[in-house]
Amino acid sequence: MNYLAHAYLSFNNPCLTVGNLVSDFIKGARQHAYPEEIRKGIRLHRSIDAYTDTHPATCEAKQIFRSQYRLYASAFVDVVYDHFLASDADHFTAESLAGFVQSVYQTLDAHTDILPEAFARMLPWMKSQNWLYNYRFPWGLEKSFGGLVRRAKFLDDSLPAIGLFHTHREHLQACYRAFIPDVLAFAASFER
Repeated sequence: MNYLAHAYLSFNNPCLTVGNLVSDFIKGARQHAYPEEIRKGIRLHRSIDAYTDTHPATCEAKQIFRSQYRLYASAFVDVVYDHFLASDADHFTAESLAGFVQSVYQTLDAHTDILPEAFARMLPWMKSQNWLYNYRFPWGLEKSFGGLVRRAKFLDDSLPAIGLFHTHREHLQACYRAFIPDVLAFAASFER
């Protein structure tokens, strides 16, 4: 799961949202410098990631990207899942997604004093380019793929990923549909 899904799986709890979104930017014992409620969000994020990576539907979806992107296949599937979540009428309308995204940005803004430096540097870009909302559109997914490639050490081209997504869109959406109710139940029952 990528940023939108991690925010959504925080169930509108501000501290869980912050911890869930910054978790990848906090390594090792640094998590202990944060208040307990933020640490719960960090733990939730890591549990969601572990659950996602081993779910049969995700394993199936990763096969689509694996031959081209090897270990990065999971990262592409995470973005794909955010795209399908953003456009899933069972979870969001265009209006409700816009409201949800603005509440996430407001929550992050209210916690800027504790955001990890790298996340704090990224946040203005996230907001000004409205990453969370723009997952809804194919061009937003494509931009996210491009950003993933720019940040990766051993990748240099997102065009094959875009082609794979469009070629296998229906199959990837079926994987998402098999996965989303399970991860929602998992996150809701997570021991906080």
